[in-house]
Amino acid sequence: MSATATRPAAALVLTAAALLVGCGSVTATGGGSAAPSTSAGPCGVPLERPLDGWSRDGVRILAVNDACAEFEVTNAGSEAADFSVLFGWTGVGQRLDTSPTGTATAVPPGASVRGRVEVGTPNPARTTASLPPIVPNVKITLVRSVPTAEAPSKGGPCPASGVRLYADQGDAAMGLRVVGLHLVNCGTSPVTVDGYPQVQALDEQHRPVDALQVLKGGAAIAAGTGADNPPQRITLGPGEGARSTVVWRNTNNDTAVDPVNAPYLRVRATPDAAPVMVTPELDLGTTGRLGVGAWARENSPS
Repeated sequence: MSATATRPAAALVLTAAALLVGCGSVTATGGGSAAPSTSAGPCGVPLERPLDGWSRDGVRILAVNDACAEFEVTNAGSEAADFSVLFGWTGVGQRLDTSPTGTATAVPPGASVRGRVEVGTPNPARTTASLPPIVPNVKITLVRSVPTAEAPSKGGPCPASGVRLYADQGDAAMGLRVVGLHLVNCGTSPVTVDGYPQVQALDEQHRPVDALQVLKGGAAIAAGTGADNPPQRITLGPGEGARSTVVWRNTNNDTAVDPVNAPYLRVRATPDAAPVMVTPELDLGTTGRLGVGAWARENSPS
């Protein structure tokens, strides 16, 4: 990354990172045929008529039993993308109200790939008796996608850029939201950041959200969030990291203004760095302001 680093900027290549976090995550890697999948899945025989909530935003549930669900993701976009699918699962027995997440990475344009999420093991009594599987109340609650070339990287092989950039799960209290952006030099050359990252809020279709004021620092939104470190030039050696803090409020105090929701944030560590798209789920209400802190050193694993 030429965050004034000694190597040229390059797109941050995906290391299979779920955009949303939940139990039972399973990854399906793209690259298969573009033809949709229609055969019976390993989680039971598909129903003749899909239930409500079984299809959403290019994702459909193919088959379900009391312990797992098979799903299919279709990329209707023009570039390879990584998908995260959050399921609402109100099953049977002890497996109630869970939210497993399935991911599909590097899905080519026009292609469909399968994935599977599991929340336990099938009921052995029903298996032994050869009884039909129980169909729990399962639905797709949220679908998010990012271009594979802009996917965040938290683990696995070091990206070609020599750095990782990702967002944490953040913290929320009384309408105040705080999310950390983390940058780690996983390469062999020094990386330099100076001041603030550049950010751009995007809607569900990855279109820029213009009704938003990006502030340097978070003092105008809330004190004590960690977003008010003075800007400085920081050189990161191999294994070293930096953090920026993003802060906003979910406050609706103007009935004449529509609330702003921007699931995605496109981040550049420096103006000439390759972009990375993270998913902080910006629920900005009617405030119209997003505070971004300057980069500060952070202890990071090598």
